[in-house]
Amino acid sequence: MAKRILVVEDNDLNRKLFCDVLRAKGYEVLGCADGNAVIESARRFRPDLAIMDIQLPHVSGLDLIAQMKSDAHLSAVPVLAVTAYAGKGDEDRIRAAGAEDYLAKPVSIGPFSAKVIGLIGLIGE
Repeated sequence: MAKRILVVEDNDLNRKLFCDVLRAKGYEVLGCADGNAVIESARRFRPDLAIMDIQLPHVSGLDLIAQMKSDAHLSAVPVLAVTAYAGKGDEDRIRAAGAEDYLAKPVSIGPFSAKVIGLIGLIGE
């Protein structure tokens, strides 16, 4: 059974790229552009990993990570934060919110794939 990945990204091109790369590697993927719909979408989809943009309209990705980590159904889902903010202290804030790892944008496919595999493993394991 394919592992499931929730991709939370408001930028259409980035979301499509992440989803296409993950699907090509055999993952089942749900893309979500609306930060307000993330928690409910995650509860229905039951992902094995969430990839979370930090800067979203109307809601912070940091707040969404914290909400996921405090939700009984989602707290065990590892989160890979993806952000254009890679300044001093950003990684600490991202990890303090509950993310297991993070990548700075622009994202290269090799490191992105390696982080995904590191967090949920290869298909078929």
